[in-house]
Amino acid sequence: MKLCTSIFFDGDAERFAARIVDLEAAGVDMVIIPEIYGFDQISVLGYVAAKTERIELMTGIVNVYSRSPALIAQTAATIDALSGGRFTLGIGTSGAQVIEGWHGVPFKRPLGRTRDTVEICRKVWSGDKVSHDGAAVTLPLPADQGTGLGKPLKFMNKIARPDIPIVIASIGPSNVEMTAEIADGWQPIHFVPDRFDRVWGEALAAGNEKRSTELGPLAIFGDAQLAIGESAEVAEARESARNHVGFYVGGMGAKSKNYYNDLFRRYGWEEEAEKIQDLFLGGQRAEAMAAVPDEYVDTANLIGTESHIRERLAVYEQVGVTHLAVSPSGVNGLDDLAAVKAWIV
Repeated sequence: MKLCTSIFFDGDAERFAARIVDLEAAGVDMVIIPEIYGFDQISVLGYVAAKTERIELMTGIVNVYSRSPALIAQTAATIDALSGGRFTLGIGTSGAQVIEGWHGVPFKRPLGRTRDTVEICRKVWSGDKVSHDGAAVTLPLPADQGTGLGKPLKFMNKIARPDIPIVIASIGPSNVEMTAEIADGWQPIHFVPDRFDRVWGEALAAGNEKRSTELGPLAIFGDAQLAIGESAEVAEARESARNHVGFYVGGMGAKSKNYYNDLFRRYGWEEEAEKIQDLFLGGQRAEAMAAVPDEYVDTANLIGTESHIRERLAVYEQVGVTHLAVSPSGVNGLDDLAAVKAWIV
C-alpha cells in the first residue's frame, strides 16, 4: 500500500511548505490537497510541485461542475508537467449544497457529468481534436445552444503523460459501479474495511465486469484517522474521529438527502444514523457526536497501540486497499506517519 495524507492550505505559505517537506521526509507517498470552498487547490498544487521532489500530488477533489471538463484536463496536464509526472487527478461531484450554493450551477446528471469529464480528459490528453457527445456535455457546443461558431480544438502543447491517473470519489452504488468501470482509482469516504464487501462489493463487481483490460486493476483509496499510543494518549484522537463522522452523518445534507447518513445505514448502523441526524439537526451537536458507536471509531480508524494498528493495517490490505489516506491526529503526527510507512512496506 502507498501512504497518503491530506493537508489544507491555511494561507501561511511558509508553514505549509515546511509541512509538505516534512511529509516527504517522513516517507509519505502522496499528498492530497482538498478545496471545498476555501483556497483553490490548483494554485496550491503548483506551489507544492515546486517545493518537492518525490512525493506524488493529487486533487481531493476537483468537482466536475465548477470547471469545464476541458479546463480540468488542461489543469491536470499543467500540474503533471510542473511536477515531472507526479500528478493524479481526483474528481467527484461534491454535493448540491456546494455546487448550487457556492458555484451557482445546477446539480444535474452527476453520473453523466462525471463520465463525460473522464472521457473528455482522456481525449484532450491524446493530443487529438476533441469532439464529444455525452449525456451532460457536448463539444463543440451545438449551434442551437450558442453562436454556432464552435469547432473541435486540440491541446496546444505537448502532453508529457497522456495516461494521467484519474481517481473518482464516489459512495453511491451506481456511482461506484461507474467508477470501477472507467476510472484508474476509487476514493470512497468513511471507509470501514470490515464492512467493505457488504456495502460496495456488488457495485464494484458489476463495474469491473465492464472494465477495459487496458485500465489495469482499480486502485482503492482507504481513509482513516491516525494516532499511535495507549488509551489515554489517544483519547483526543478518538473524539476527533467521532466528531468528524458525526458531522457528516448528522449535518452534511438535508434530512431527506444526506449521502453520508445513507452510507452509515448501509454499513448496518441504521438506528445510530437516524439518532445522530435527529440530534444534530435538532441543535444537540454534542449528543449527536456521542451517539457515534465505538465500533465505528475502532474499525474505521487507526487509533491505538502499535499492535492494534498493525492488525488493522492487515485488514485494509486484505480487502484490496492500494492507497491508505490517513490523517494524523495524535501529538506525534510525523512520527506516526513514518511508523505506518515502515509497517506497510
